[in-house]
Amino acid sequence: MEANEITLSKCLFFTANRLANVLRRIVNDVFAETGIATPHVYLLIVVNQYPGITISELSEKLDVAPSTCTRFVNALVKQGILQKEQEWKTVHLSLTALGKEKTEGIDDCLKQLHERCKAVIGEEAYQQLSADMWRAANRLDHA
Repeated sequence: MEANEITLSKCLFFTANRLANVLRRIVNDVFAETGIATPHVYLLIVVNQYPGITISELSEKLDVAPSTCTRFVNALVKQGILQKEQEWKTVHLSLTALGKEKTEGIDDCLKQLHERCKAVIGEEAYQQLSADMWRAANRLDHA
C-alpha cells in the first residue's frame, strides 16, 4: 500500500473527518453545560428558527436520514424539549417552554466555540475555512 499520512493529509474526506473529530471534542466540552447532547444542538437551532417545521423538512435541512431525524426528535420529545403537533397526516415540531429555556444557552456556547477556535487558528483563517467548507459541501451535494 502506498497510502501514508501525507496522502491522507491531501485527501478532503480524511482531513474533514479529522477536523470534525477534533471539533466534536471541543463542542462536547463547550456544550456540556447546556445538558443538550451535541447532535441535538443543530436540530434545536433549526426548529427554533422554523417553528412548525416537519420532520421531512428538518431532515433535509440537517442533511440526515429521516429515520435519524425521527430518532433525535423522539428523544427530545421524551425529554420535554420538543413537542409534536399533528395536523392531519403531517407532524409539525416546535420547542416547548423547557426547550426554549434550554436553548437560551446555545448562543453563548456558540460564541465560546467560535472564540476558542479563532484563538487557535486566527479570525481570518476561521472565517475563510468555514466559508470554504460550507461552499464545498453545497457544491459536492449538488454535483
